[in-house]
Amino acid sequence: MGMRKPVMDLAVSVAALLLCFGVAGVASDASNHRYKKGDHVPLYVNKVGPFHNPRFRLGYSIPSLNELLKISISLIVNWSETYRYFDLPFCTPEHVTEKKEALGEVLNGDRLVDAPYKLDFNTDQKYELLCKKNLSKTDVAKFRSAVSKDYYFQMYYDDLPLWGFIGKVDKEGKDVGEYRYFLYQRFHFDVFYNNDRVIEITVHTDPNIMLDVTEDKNIEVEFVYSVKWKETTISFEKRMEKYSQTSSLPHHLEIHWFSIINSCVTVLLLTGFLGTILMRVLKNDFVKYAHDEESADDEEETGWKYIHGDVFRFPKYKSLLAACVGSGTQLFTLTIFTFILALVGVFYPYNRGALFTALVVIYALTSGIAGYAATSFYCQLEGTNWVRNLLLTGCLFCGPLFLTFCFLNTVAIVYSATAALPFGTMVVIVLIWTLVTSPLLVLGGIAGKNSKSEFQAPVRTTKYPREIPELPWYRHAVPQMIMAGFLPFSAIYIELYYIFASVWGHRIYTIYSILFIVFIILVIVTAFITIALTYFQLAAEDHEWWWRSFLCGGSTGLFVYGYCWYYYYARSDMSGFMQTSFFFGYMACICYGFFLMLGMVGFRAALLFVRHIYRSIKCE
Repeated sequence: MGMRKPVMDLAVSVAALLLCFGVAGVASDASNHRYKKGDHVPLYVNKVGPFHNPRFRLGYSIPSLNELLKISISLIVNWSETYRYFDLPFCTPEHVTEKKEALGEVLNGDRLVDAPYKLDFNTDQKYELLCKKNLSKTDVAKFRSAVSKDYYFQMYYDDLPLWGFIGKVDKEGKDVGEYRYFLYQRFHFDVFYNNDRVIEITVHTDPNIMLDVTEDKNIEVEFVYSVKWKETTISFEKRMEKYSQTSSLPHHLEIHWFSIINSCVTVLLLTGFLGTILMRVLKNDFVKYAHDEESADDEEETGWKYIHGDVFRFPKYKSLLAACVGSGTQLFTLTIFTFILALVGVFYPYNRGALFTALVVIYALTSGIAGYAATSFYCQLEGTNWVRNLLLTGCLFCGPLFLTFCFLNTVAIVYSATAALPFGTMVVIVLIWTLVTSPLLVLGGIAGKNSKSEFQAPVRTTKYPREIPELPWYRHAVPQMIMAGFLPFSAIYIELYYIFASVWGHRIYTIYSILFIVFIILVIVTAFITIALTYFQLAAEDHEWWWRSFLCGGSTGLFVYGYCWYYYYARSDMSGFMQTSFFFGYMACICYGFFLMLGMVGFRAALLFVRHIYRSIKCE
């Protein structure tokens, strides 16, 4: 009961702050989404970007608009290369009005502005002139470059996403130098409504009205559009369902369940290994050591009992280890809270920036957990400079993340990409760090220091350490890390593809229940394999298990980063310095976070195991 109230209070605080920062979604100007005939319905243009760069390999055909709808450009988290809509010389209104956006939307790269199109509710328009414009040679070159890279545009109509391509390349029967580049001039909008609510919208291009932008010359162009309203029986509450259907298609579910079965088999095999081999060996050890105590006390000890006087000798760099454990505990808590929000439906498709907002807010609120876990453990290890340990904990994950962000944000500014954060957003993040994260970290550290909990070692530690015997090469740290990381990675690698395709590509991921199951399996496998390797290390009379257990647990993060290289070269067609630096930079931070979180899981599992086995025997 004592722990339940703080946890509930933290959950209430998370929910309140998420609502304050707009995680629940950004409503249109008409907040109730109800309109009368002829009412203005808000339409915003968002961004443009190369479709093939983040996802499709060279040689793949570019999808049609209907296929593009099925693929669904993921906006839950997406770090693809995108630019502002009016960076291309489209028809620009006299006054460009930017929409006020929540923190998560800005972090996600959304830059919404009022669109020049007028799509009043339930009002058809057969042929409406948007604007007549003279394109200079520079403008034509911009459009040609965008068409050659298969640029798509993205808009929001009454909070419903819509997208399409800005042009097409005629390649049929031509060499590369003979390609013709065409810009679409007419867009047709089909809008479906139910009573007084907008339910669905799609946009189509007219292949008969296109502008040839192959040559650099001044051209006069007319941009036109048309609107057709159609009635539908789909309810307003179900209008977002089609955007998540791609993740629930039968063949996708089969692959996901195959991933689950593969992971479960891995867990069962590993559990069976521990149950039949490790536990049997431990039982024999207990019987042997009990028999030795009864028969001959002066007989020489062997195996893991031999090092009982050294196994709880505090490790080197204990301040760093405590900081790693504290940061890993915070990231583990952050992951659990994020999964809870996902499972209750907060991150529904196209809830712009919801995940980014949740990550920032929850990370700030859970910093006290990092401070408490790190400082209390550091004091248990008889550390004295707890203030330095607290500063190390606060900078251990945020430091590399901040440096990476500064570099990548500079790259985005140079490229004028929407990923570049405005100065105001950076001020907000600094204020959150200063006013929320840092104070909670200090409070957690003070609470950890004052907890006065002891380490509770079941055996006494000798004054002088025993010498570790010469060990074969496969018992050293690096081979052990490879063995420890392979099994957990094999349990998640199938699901990794879908996550990468959502974050770095044009697919949407909504099956959070399956992802949560995979995460639980990952934690269990990490704990089990670390326990097994720790036992074999102690059985070889190597008592320096502290850092080894943390490194073995976190080694899965290194495997995930290795998968990044495979995905980049084999499964994507990313190119250019910006996209490459963003991919490897941010994935390095994510994998580093995985390393800290799973390292903490492995270390705590090993610590519980070591305490248990030494508590079960009698040691002098």
